[in-house]
Formats: sequence, structure tokens, C-alpha cells
Amino acid sequence: MIVNLTPDQKAFVRDAIASGRLHGEEDAMREALALWERRERARAEILASVDVAEAALALGEGRVITQESMRDLAAEVKQRGHARLAAAGDIKPLL
Repeated sequence: MIVNLTPDQKAFVRDAIASGRLHGEEDAMREALALWERRERARAEILASVDVAEAALALGEGRVITQESMRDLAAEVKQRGHARLAAAGDIKPLL
């Protein structure tokens, strides 16, 4: 496969190799593809969540939105995020 980079992209890769951040051009491509893959997987998860939410709304399910419900939702999302990071070993779990 041949990949044509812009001059700025080439300089960016060269700088990363020169600084020791990457060992070669192949490392740059592998890292770029890995990041792209993670982003696309996250995008697919978000789209699947939207589909689930739209299906729930179509069935008449949902949440009443108030300031209190938004605070509760924010706390719930924060707690789930901390739990997910703790499970991945990125942070200590909340007490």
C-alpha cells in the first residue's frame, strides 16, 4: 500500500522518529490506524446507543427532563465512567 502524506504530515512523522517517540514510518502508520480504529469503534458504540434510545422513545419510554433529573443523570454517567476506568486499571475506584 502506498500512502501519500502532506509535507506537514511527513515533517510530523520525521520529528516523532527523530525524538525517539517512534522507531520508523511503519510505527506511525500502525499508531494512526490503531487510533482511527478506536475512534471508529467508539463512534459505532455511540450510534448503537442512539439507536437504542430512539427505539425506546418510539415505544414511549424515556426520562422526564428536569434540573434534578439532569443532576442525577450526570452523577450516574460520572459513576459509570469511573467504574469503567477503574475496571481498565486507569484509576482507583470511587469509595
